[in-house]
Amino acid sequence: MLDALTLDQMRTFVAVAETGSFRAAAARLSRVQSAVSHAIAKLEAELGVSLFDRSAHRPALTPEGRSLLADVRAVLLKVDTMRARARGLGEGLELGFTIALDPQFPIGLATAALKELHEAYPSVAVRIFTASLGEAVHALRQRRCALAISSVDIPDPQIERQALALVPRAAVVAAGHPLARRAASREPVTAAELADQLQIVAEDPSPLTEGRDYDVLSPGTWRVSDNPTKHALILAGLGWGSLPLWIVERDLAEGRLVRVPAAEFGPEGESLARVWLMRRTDEQPGPAARAFRETLFRQAGAWGATA
Repeated sequence: MLDALTLDQMRTFVAVAETGSFRAAAARLSRVQSAVSHAIAKLEAELGVSLFDRSAHRPALTPEGRSLLADVRAVLLKVDTMRARARGLGEGLELGFTIALDPQFPIGLATAALKELHEAYPSVAVRIFTASLGEAVHALRQRRCALAISSVDIPDPQIERQALALVPRAAVVAAGHPLARRAASREPVTAAELADQLQIVAEDPSPLTEGRDYDVLSPGTWRVSDNPTKHALILAGLGWGSLPLWIVERDLAEGRLVRVPAAEFGPEGESLARVWLMRRTDEQPGPAARAFRETLFRQAGAWGATA
């Protein structure tokens, strides 16, 4: 009978499917291998189908097993989400929480929201770390943070995403750089012209998007780990690159930097980066984290760049 199915059997099924063996699943679940084998046999008996082909050295999912795996994962996801919601309803104020912050997001908005948070919840400790490109999502998957603010769109059924803001970016170069003289003509700079010059780009520290390049047009690149270093190298005239406008607007106004009207990026070399606020669906934020989320959305709306 299907009513006799247990969540333990389902989690064991997923563990074997993901690890590729009963022994590896037993290690993941901290059980003996015989207990894993028994749970799978019991599940197969309840369902009336074979989930694994055991004729080879390693168990392989049968067609029925592959079909049911998605259903089992969906059931477990719903259960974990319900448990997280119940825990959140029963818990009081958290001692603290961690935020993974994408360097593209305007730091002024983040600090304004954090200031309000501290005034409302002075006893709550907050840890913030910079997480470029896919690192914020990676940290959330690893439970190294409660909230992630990221400009990289990586759909995941275990992560709830809310579009937070649209951040303007611009391709820029130092005033004395050859591309600055080319930009003075007011004609769009071609991809071929950009490829002739060194480009300063951000390096991805996460395995989720490792090896993927975003808006890299030049075969010659220098890679950096953060926006301040990228900004400094561009200001020094070493190369060109794209940076959030909130970082370079003063340099543009005072003539130290010049926009590169690169057609690849959009009019006047400008583009928009969508930033998401993310959390795990199986972990309910505490009162302080929820308050921070609400304040952050309000600040983004007042800034005028809501997504």
